[in-house]
Amino acid sequence: MSFFISDALAEGGAAAAGAPSATGQIVMLLGFLVIFYFLLWRPQAKRQKEAKNLIESLSKGDEVVFAGGLLGRINKLEGDFAVVEINDNMTVKIQKAAVIANLPKGTLKSL
Repeated sequence: MSFFISDALAEGGAAAAGAPSATGQIVMLLGFLVIFYFLLWRPQAKRQKEAKNLIESLSKGDEVVFAGGLLGRINKLEGDFAVVEINDNMTVKIQKAAVIANLPKGTLKSL
């Protein structure tokens, strides 16, 4: 605990205006790095991995929700794009990255 209190203050002497010890600075730096990892970097990496897996798992016939909130069924996959049927006579071409959720089969008919 001596890295929190300088030796001069612990002995009751005059207040010493000095920098904290090197071990105290290292402990604080490591603490901030651990907090940064668990609160920011790890959850973001997990979300990116889930989004990548969703996009890679898309196939013809999947019912999806895409970024604008529209629902549709995938008719065809073309590289980074998907042709989505919104209703019986309307199809649109969207980027696969715009897909935010894959719905269970039969969801569109129940709406």
